[in-house]
Amino acid sequence: MTEHYPRDRFDDVTEGPRVGAHRGPQRRGRGWIVFAWAALATGVLVGIGVLVLALLSGSVSTPDSGTATTPSATSTPKATTSPSASPSSSTGAGSGAAAAATPAQQGTTSVVVLNGTTTTGLAGRATTALTGAGWKITSTGDAGTTGSTQTIVYYRQAASAAVAQGIAKSLGTTAVQQSAAFPNADVTVVLGADYTG
Repeated sequence: MTEHYPRDRFDDVTEGPRVGAHRGPQRRGRGWIVFAWAALATGVLVGIGVLVLALLSGSVSTPDSGTATTPSATSTPKATTSPSASPSSSTGAGSGAAAAATPAQQGTTSVVVLNGTTTTGLAGRATTALTGAGWKITSTGDAGTTGSTQTIVYYRQAASAAVAQGIAKSLGTTAVQQSAAFPNADVTVVLGADYTG
């Protein structure tokens, strides 16, 4: 026996387009757009992963990686001098440091001369003296402070210690110190009031 239900609005289907029951035709090339976005996302994720692994393994160094572990990077540099030391001694370079380098051994070391006093032209005079002694000076300028009393030769890395000592010897001083306070040069000379040039 068949059951009959009372007639309702769903029994009256009108002819014409059905609303919401169909999908329009897909655009051509839609699959390639999805593929391109997926490939781009994969490339970005792989690149980030490679960079993170390189940083963790230490094969990539960040600009401040050398200064983070150096105690003198956050403090004011102080020269270590010894009154009895000769100009060619390894003052401030630690025990067992190499002897002072000659101008011919400078290689590609960048050397900057800065005037740490109020005396005008002091950096230029020191540069002339160092150039006359055979040293290659990269640039000159004024130091951030003008109250320096002692001429100090700073070097960033231990490989530049011999060059720093050779420059100090040419300037007639023994004050040499490793410091990360001057990141723009391998060796930085800060002239003090004791330099007569």
